[in-house]
Amino acid sequence: MDIRIGIFNSPREIGFETSQPANEVEETVAAALAGQTGYLKLSDSKGKVYIVPTVGLAYVELGSEESRRVGFVA
Repeated sequence: MDIRIGIFNSPREIGFETSQPANEVEETVAAALAGQTGYLKLSDSKGKVYIVPTVGLAYVELGSEESRRVGFVA
């Protein structure tokens, strides 16, 4: 699934792919925004960990869980 995270006062966004299901990511984001942790912590499919303080969180966009097709489709 593709995830894009926007950060206040930053012209760029964080974008990565994760193998976590959409409902798990949504629960993690909701818990972070509810103030339970103070930060959002997600990991990508390559093992990198992203930690973003919820104070600077502008938006979190969850993409589709379908994988992209590569090559020519007949």
